[in-house]
Amino acid sequence: QVQLVESGGGLVQAGGSLRLSCAASRSSLSINSMGWYRQAPGNQRELVAVITSGSNTNFADSVKGRFTISRDNAKNTITLQMNSLKPEDTAIYYCNAFIRNAYGTAYDYWGQGTQVTVSS
Repeated sequence: QVQLVESGGGLVQAGGSLRLSCAASRSSLSINSMGWYRQAPGNQRELVAVITSGSNTNFADSVKGRFTISRDNAKNTITLQMNSLKPEDTAIYYCNAFIRNAYGTAYDYWGQGTQVTVSS
């Protein structure tokens, strides 16, 4: 089991910046990957950015060059830095932890979500 606690988010004007953080209840080194997904009204949940335990990263094309993701293994946290925000970034952002155990069974854990609203 992993509990994820998100912080950050809020309302910002287009072109502004926000930072989201997610703290895991267990060592982040024991988690295969952590990342952020988002869901806008009427849309499916989509990947925003992910970082593996080896610090490899992957980003959605729509956020490349604007968002960065980092991890602090000492604090078991990941941080999503969002710059040059656009109105289309408006969504609920969810922290995710993905774990595959020694038997190959995969588990996904989710935070409660945090609202990001970008005004034009």
